[in-house]
Amino acid sequence: MLTVRDPKQIALFWMPVGFPNAFTGKGVHVLATQILIADDDPTIRLLLRRLLEKHGDWQVCGEASNGVEAIEGVERFKPDVVVMDLAMPVMNGLQAGPEIAKAHPRLPMLLISVQEVSKQLAWEARNTGYRGAVTKSGGDEVLRGVEALLRHDMFFYADDGSSSSPAPG
Repeated sequence: MLTVRDPKQIALFWMPVGFPNAFTGKGVHVLATQILIADDDPTIRLLLRRLLEKHGDWQVCGEASNGVEAIEGVERFKPDVVVMDLAMPVMNGLQAGPEIAKAHPRLPMLLISVQEVSKQLAWEARNTGYRGAVTKSGGDEVLRGVEALLRHDMFFYADDGSSSSPAPG
């Protein structure tokens, strides 16, 4: 059986005549995108899990309540994406981000915060290894942020609906 993480990658493989049809799914097993959530509030983690797992191809592989646990979780669970809160005890998101980015430079990370994503916060997030930052107030922004990161795009989104460029302001 062929196992791939992204259904679009199926087309990259040469398939001999008689190979089960990739478009019907026979003989092909697609792995869900694995997401690690880091937030100190268990209710927020539960809401994020429910929100993210509504997307059929996404699965929360682990949770962390602070930056130290997030670093450990990345090593343990090997996620495809990390969604991490800015303000957490022990080690916050801006402190944990560089540690994760140093060990896993290609791992996309989305910073989430209760505060507005200002140009300054976007700049700090970008300089600490994040490829995106959004407010927690709207689930749609979190979903769009994860989708953008999975497309290898950056996504910095402010409360007012505008995109913030990650430059000091």
